[in-house]
Amino acid sequence: MFLWCTKMCNKFSERKTNSHIEGLDLSNFDSSLASVAPVTDSIDYRIFVGTWNVGGRTPNNELNLDDFLQVESSSDIYVVGFQEIVPLNAGNVLVEDNEPAARWLALINTTLNRKNYDSLHSPGDSTHPSPNTKASKDSKSNFFQKPNLKVLSKNFRVDSSLVKTCNCCFDSVTVLPERHRPRRIHDNPFQTRYTSSMEELCSIVPELPAVPGLNEYNLISSKQMVGLFLSVWARKELVPYIGHVRVSTMGTGIMGYLGNKGCISISMTLHKTSLCFVCSHLASGQKEGDELRRNADVSDILKGMQFPKICKKSEKKAPEKIIDHDRVLWFGDLNYRVSLPYEEARLLLEDNDWDTLLEKDQLILERDSGRVFSGWKEGRVMFAPTYKYTQNSDMYAGETAKSKKKRRTPAWCDRILWHGQGIKQLHYARGESRFSDHRPVCAVFSVDVEVKRKIGTKYRKGHSCTGSRLSESMPQRTVFMSTEF
Repeated sequence: MFLWCTKMCNKFSERKTNSHIEGLDLSNFDSSLASVAPVTDSIDYRIFVGTWNVGGRTPNNELNLDDFLQVESSSDIYVVGFQEIVPLNAGNVLVEDNEPAARWLALINTTLNRKNYDSLHSPGDSTHPSPNTKASKDSKSNFFQKPNLKVLSKNFRVDSSLVKTCNCCFDSVTVLPERHRPRRIHDNPFQTRYTSSMEELCSIVPELPAVPGLNEYNLISSKQMVGLFLSVWARKELVPYIGHVRVSTMGTGIMGYLGNKGCISISMTLHKTSLCFVCSHLASGQKEGDELRRNADVSDILKGMQFPKICKKSEKKAPEKIIDHDRVLWFGDLNYRVSLPYEEARLLLEDNDWDTLLEKDQLILERDSGRVFSGWKEGRVMFAPTYKYTQNSDMYAGETAKSKKKRRTPAWCDRILWHGQGIKQLHYARGESRFSDHRPVCAVFSVDVEVKRKIGTKYRKGHSCTGSRLSESMPQRTVFMSTEF
């Protein structure tokens, strides 16, 4: 026993005088652990994407976008793209008409924020009269006053000086003390900025919420290029974590560069993840070989579209090309057709044999061959062709066209694709509005976003503002897990 104790004491003495251990100070271990660089975690956000070729028609005050925008599903971010908001004639190509874009912007704002507004001001509550009572009475006449896109977007948009800046060093899930908040917006951090012309705007759109700070969704960015119009909206809670917002456009139309065809792209970061939304209208035509022109448009856009430099951090700069982003969502009237004669396609449609039709879908064929969108994914198409319908009817144009030249083989022109990891499609369907000769198409994605948090922060992975509500309210007939062709 004595010998064992002697050996243990000697070993302890040797360890105490060991030069490698002597400098190890564990007294501040806890504080050192707390100062360790933040680790990466993730949040799953719901992103809605909608695309609609509206055939040059301007919306009226009776058009309801609830079905198109799936407002009952309550996504965290709404990305809405239109094609042909104006007729694609020479006059509109050379001189841009922004009145239709203003009306679409106002309708989207009304649709996304109506529920929140109604919950605060119920019709029977006399203590909170609607600020738009007078405007509502004259809605039909006032809606057709000419709105101003610049004024509307200014009033719906969050402070652009904040979302457009580099916020790399302010990215933490933890709630910071007020004096250290990364974003400072005067008075109310989520307050929509209203101008003296707000009364006029309310008369144009009767249901427009007119109380500063009321909007649940704020406009992050919007852009028009001739007939293309793209807008991005986000829950006000997300605004402090959005930065690097940049917009780029590219025309691929007449003479190869005019804007009757082409795309608008909006780039931004959400926490540590870069997102890119691409709304495009590609070359038209159903002749053999026209799909190659569409392929060329996609190639030109991917190679030529450039976002301006904005990030001041040298170690990680904001992406300058579409494909460089962590997550990309591409949508629009891609114009890919079905390579079948009209008569044969119509027989398959009468039998609802969409699978056989899809075997001749040009986008699927071209993508599978590697000639376009190589590495991109699309959810399984489980809806009828979206083009071309007779105006204000459920009949395809060929069923009523007297001339064979005016016939169009029904096709899935309107599509939504994605690129990058961390994207899962939850919903892919078309709407049934008869407003245009195209049917609108929408999708909902669960998008994984990287965030930084300090060790010890209590945080549950997979959080989303709306994740719990999506599965409850999504129509089951159109919900399916992501399946790619």
